[in-house]
Amino acid sequence: MVDMNMVIANNILNCLKKQNKKQTDMAEGIGTTKQTVNKMLNGSRMINAIELKMIADFFGVKMEELTKLPEAIQEENVVHAFMGKVASQQAKDALAIADKLSDMILFHSRVRENGALMMEAWEDD
Repeated sequence: MVDMNMVIANNILNCLKKQNKKQTDMAEGIGTTKQTVNKMLNGSRMINAIELKMIADFFGVKMEELTKLPEAIQEENVVHAFMGKVASQQAKDALAIADKLSDMILFHSRVRENGALMMEAWEDD
């Protein structure tokens, strides 16, 4: 399953790199904070349609460019890739539980990292 939030974040990161701009430039350009932009780009905050339009305008691109899927999408989730090879329903149920647990662990890890980053003093780049 494709995580559109991360697809958009990766496309935004590519635009930043191509145009040699920084997250602080984007934050100022769309009228938000550097922390909010950081959360958008690491997947811990969804980007709504209004923000997506402002970001597209900031870069001078169409919204479609920011939502464009990569040419080759690979299943990166090992549990999902393996689940198709399991025969018994009991094993599939166990893998589904493992998948939910790993998602919870990753989510809480991101929350802790973001909390630590927000506690640090930051300076303008």
